[in-house]
Amino acid sequence: MTTSDIKLYEPINTLKAVNENIWIVDGSIAHMRAYGTTIPFPTRMTVIKLKNDDLFLHSPIQLTLGLKAEIDALGTVRHLISPNKLHYEFIPEWSKHYPAALRWASPGVQQRAEQMKISVVFDRDLGETPDPAWADEIDQTIVHGSRFLHEVVFFHKSSRTLILADLIENFEREKIGRFLGLLAKLGGALDPDGKAPLDI
Repeated sequence: MTTSDIKLYEPINTLKAVNENIWIVDGSIAHMRAYGTTIPFPTRMTVIKLKNDDLFLHSPIQLTLGLKAEIDALGTVRHLISPNKLHYEFIPEWSKHYPAALRWASPGVQQRAEQMKISVVFDRDLGETPDPAWADEIDQTIVHGSRFLHEVVFFHKSSRTLILADLIENFEREKIGRFLGLLAKLGGALDPDGKAPLDI
């Protein structure tokens, strides 16, 4: 299995509007260490602009100069969000460029980062209720129930957008190749019938 099997959601590393004050950014390939191997996955982050022009970055992807310029034109990066313990790899990179931004930890992410030998320190923990910094605009809760993964899910009120990471997966076979397509089918996460995968 190689990264050449993955077809990216072009264009990558650029803002794509979802609604007013909310965007997605599709990124490059990340490699998750699991089951004794590394598995390539496409990456995606969500960007929300709060009313005070602070930016809330959910699951930050790899930072490029072009993306940084687009982000800087939007507002001030203030919140770097790890929604679950699998989504944190690029937070240290963003933190170097935005040292005033708060790094928010999901349940178990600090321990996972230490196990994977990735140097990241979080400033605050995400809880069952939203922080006052975004409570008027974004709701949140933690979805429990899996021994493997707890995910903090968010709801952008004005656009009525539910923001998930791995809680529901819906991989397109033509985007992820034959091998990952088979894994996604076995896990119950293959388009058009994606859902919470069996391992979660």
